[in-house]
Amino acid sequence: MNTNSLVSIADLGKEQILRLLESARFFEEHPNHKVLDGKVVATLFFEPSTRTRLSFETAVNRLGGRVIGFSDASTTSSSKGETLKDTIIMVSNYVDLIIMRHYLEGAARYATEVTDTPIINAGDGANQHPTQTMLDLYSILKTQGTLENLTITLVGDLKYGRTVHSLLMAMKYFKPRFRFVACDELRMPREYVEFCREQGIPFEEHKELTREVIDSSDIIYMTRVQRERFADLDEYERVKDFYTLRASMLETSRPNLRILHPLPRVNEINQDVDDNPKAYYFDQARNGLFAREAIICDALGIDVEKLKKETLAQA
Repeated sequence: MNTNSLVSIADLGKEQILRLLESARFFEEHPNHKVLDGKVVATLFFEPSTRTRLSFETAVNRLGGRVIGFSDASTTSSSKGETLKDTIIMVSNYVDLIIMRHYLEGAARYATEVTDTPIINAGDGANQHPTQTMLDLYSILKTQGTLENLTITLVGDLKYGRTVHSLLMAMKYFKPRFRFVACDELRMPREYVEFCREQGIPFEEHKELTREVIDSSDIIYMTRVQRERFADLDEYERVKDFYTLRASMLETSRPNLRILHPLPRVNEINQDVDDNPKAYYFDQARNGLFAREAIICDALGIDVEKLKKETLAQA
């Protein structure tokens, strides 16, 4: 296993997280470099993606590298029965870094066990999405000026929502308070509730997104109910429209409140929220480019501090 791989947000300590956030800030100010000149990166997306794949590929291009890969597994040899192991070993022959999204939990961890090429997990089933977490943390830091002592409300699909699982784990270093808002069918899994208890993180569980919950939040993180995670489509139909955030619901909220969403959205954020200054989800998606530039450099062992000094010296 390459120790520069990023499979879970738990792979990162507090200092590593803060260092990556500083690197993301640098790349927002200076996005274009040639540090990946001569490098080839594979993007293997066994599951559909728009923002994650495009932001990763844009990051590689802005850093001067080249991208190979696929966005539809049905066009690859996996549709002929090729195993994940064989695919990873084969691709490793061609590239310096593999970025992969897979529908099976644990697929990214398994990939690190069969190759020495660094792996970046771009989402594995309902498990983890660590690069989304880094852009979420960067978005929170930019909008709040701190990561410390914030009240964060997670709403919607907390059972299958890998983004909220990873965010919860990363925030353990920063003394958060959580509100989990979900119907019974989509409650936060017990393992993450126990994680909060073990880490001494205060939390509350709610079934309704009330005015009281909204008005006492610094961040509201909305999530889509993911049809693709449901084996029973009748269950999906019952819960898909449980929560919809509307502009009128934000009228008495805190001035610093920001609305986040990993996107794509369906019905959970009404379009009348888009023009509200507290809506931040499109800016959040843009932040993904800078966070992923930082993560790619880290995975390839590129010294961003040195790059900063060289860039400033040339300014």
